[in-house]
Parts: sequence; C-alpha cells; structure tokens
Amino acid sequence: METAKAAMPARNRAAQPVCHSAEPIDFQVKRNIADHLNIPVVEATSEHAERTAFQNKGQKLARQEDWETLSQLIFDADQTRAKTRGGMPVADLLMYGARADVVLAAEHALFDGKPASGAPILDGIEALEQVLDEHPDNYPVALIVAHAHLDMGWAWRGTGWLTELKPQNREAFAAHFDRATGILNQFSGLEPLSPALAAARCALLAGYPNSRTRVADDYEALIDLDPKNPHHMRAMGNHLLPRWFGSLAQLELEARRTASRTIDIWGAGAYTWSYFDAVVIDDAACAQVEVEFFIEGLHDILAHAPDQHTVNLLAAYCAVAVRAGCGSADEVDLVRHQLIDCADWIIRDHMTEIHPLVWAHATTGFDNSARVRSMRNFAEHGRRNALDVIATLFRDDIARGHQVTFTPSGPMVSAA
Repeated sequence: METAKAAMPARNRAAQPVCHSAEPIDFQVKRNIADHLNIPVVEATSEHAERTAFQNKGQKLARQEDWETLSQLIFDADQTRAKTRGGMPVADLLMYGARADVVLAAEHALFDGKPASGAPILDGIEALEQVLDEHPDNYPVALIVAHAHLDMGWAWRGTGWLTELKPQNREAFAAHFDRATGILNQFSGLEPLSPALAAARCALLAGYPNSRTRVADDYEALIDLDPKNPHHMRAMGNHLLPRWFGSLAQLELEARRTASRTIDIWGAGAYTWSYFDAVVIDDAACAQVEVEFFIEGLHDILAHAPDQHTVNLLAAYCAVAVRAGCGSADEVDLVRHQLIDCADWIIRDHMTEIHPLVWAHATTGFDNSARVRSMRNFAEHGRRNALDVIATLFRDDIARGHQVTFTPSGPMVSAA
C-alpha cells in the first residue's frame, strides 16, 4: 500500500504504450539476469512494517473500543507530525486502521457498483456515529468518522466521472461528503493547529464543484502546517489540474510558490512533488513542466530523503509510471523521455535494494483506488518490473557475462 487509503480521481487511461526510445530486453539478457544481476529484494521493508504496525494498532484499539487511548495516540502523532521513515503520517495510519473494518465492509458490499439486497452497508458507520456522540469534543474521533464517510462516499462513486454515475450513487456520494463536512465544521477553529484536520478539509474539496476558489489557499495552509509531508504537495498538484478545480497556470504558480516556501526543507523538491502525480495523470501538465527544475527537484529530494523507500519510489516513478503515458503527442513524449532517463542515475547512484511493492504501485500510476486481488502476485509483478528495468541499464555488461552486484556503495561490475 503506497499510502493510507485515499480517494484518487479517474485516470481514464488508454492502454499503456511503451516509449519509442525503450529497447526491449533480448532473450539472452533475460536468461542471464538471474545469474549475473545481484541485488537484494526486500519483500518486508521497514517502511511497510511500520505502516502495517500503526494500521494494526489503530484497528486493534477500535475493535477493543479503547477510544481514549486511540484518540490520544492520534492527537500526539498529529501534533508532533510523526511520520514513518518513508514520510507517511502516523496519524493517518492510525485513523485508517481504526475505520478499516467499516470501510472495507462497505467497499465489499459495493464491489459491483451497488449493494446486494439486504447488505448491512450502514451498520458500521452508524456504530462509528454513536462513538462520536459519546466523544463530541474529541477531534481525533471526529476525524475517524469523517474519513469513514469520505471513504464510503468514494466507494459509492467509484473511479468514473461524476456525470456518469447513477442517481443513487451520486446521491450517496453527496450525502457522505455532506455528513463529513458537518462533522469537520465543528472543529474548524482547530485547523490552524492540526495538519490532520487541515488535510481532511482538503479531502472534502472533491465533493464540491465550487471548491475552485479555495483549493490553493486550503492547500497552502496545510503544506505550511506540515511542510515535510510530500503527500500534501502531491494532492495539491492533482487537485489543481483542470479536471478538478484549477488550471495549468495555477498548478505552475503554486508549484513554484510551494518550492520557494519550502526551499530550506526540500530545495527544489517541492516543485517536483507538486507535479509528481499531475505529470502521470495529465498530458498537458506533463508538457508544461519545466524539466530542468523538475530534475533538480529529484536530486534535492534524494539529498533530503535518501532512504531506500524514496529511492525506489522515484526510480519506479521515472522508469514505469512516467513511461506508461508515452505515445500521446511528441511534445509530451519529449518531456517523458527526459524524465525516464533519470531512472538511470537514480538507480546507479542511489539504489541498493529493490522494494517490490513500490514498483508494483508504479504500474497503477500510484492509484490507491486500484483493486489488488493478490498482494503476493502484485509484489511479484513489481519485482519483475524492477529487475527488467535494472537489467536494461546494465544490458551490455550482462550480455558480456559480467556480474552486476549492488552493494551499500552502489552497483559494482566485475568479470564473472
């Protein structure tokens, strides 16, 4: 799971073409990968273990109905901006775990777009509403319930365009977002002090077409509260696309403004984070990005966050997610080719191990709404993608029979 559960917009992607410049791995190199390419593959990464542990903690405390302990943990994590090594907010993970049983049950009931006859789809959310009634002034509990409504709203909506929804689904989506808004409005005075509340306020934007006038201000306030969290910048870039509430000019302006405000933390990295998902989703956004500034941001991100989760994220982003959009228009492909090339130096200069799940999520464009039927197969797909990309970079060495071994100091090439 690349992030805690969050709704993302419809991608509306066609089949994923391969960039014109990509060279397929020939049979001989493929056959030699196992014998000549040596790189650790970490199935259970420390980042994944941290995220799972916090989600499980939230789920366990909710099942035990220990809301006092759970809300205190969320409050402390929110106020201290606690994060995993890979940058995921601990408060988000605890909150997701706490509502997971309710949300997953609703998603299961809505798997085919409508609940089965007699499905108890509202039982879980009604139980959470009762908990909120018992803790009316507790904003962590309010956040759990509000996010449960948002998740259920997205379960009703699905990933299609709002105009294509059946009236029942559209009404349910709106009702859940309205209820979440009502819950969060009671704590609006605390938003300047709480990144979690401010982030929830931004998550509400997707439910209201008139959000165009406030999206930039809401995200600016959120990012200033928690500038070390790149997920806020990624979400802002997505919501500033024309398909949502912004324009390409506004996206460029806010990406640069965000980079300027966070230069001491990310260097040029905030510009890159702001365009990160937008480049993958939207060809026009990809065509307008200032490539040199974006690549400078990639370097700065790795200078400030050199952990292997981030290295794998950026490598997979360039090599897999960006490549998936190639073939649409020459001016877009020109940008994509330059970003794809960055996978070379990211892997050679920074990578020491493969994180399969990160590479697997890259194949979906980091779309958190993508349904994964088998996590084992999903991870295996990511592992194969990563090995193919790395083998392509070292294809000449492998073809000569040389050993390519990744060490803590980087890849070493030696005669077999």
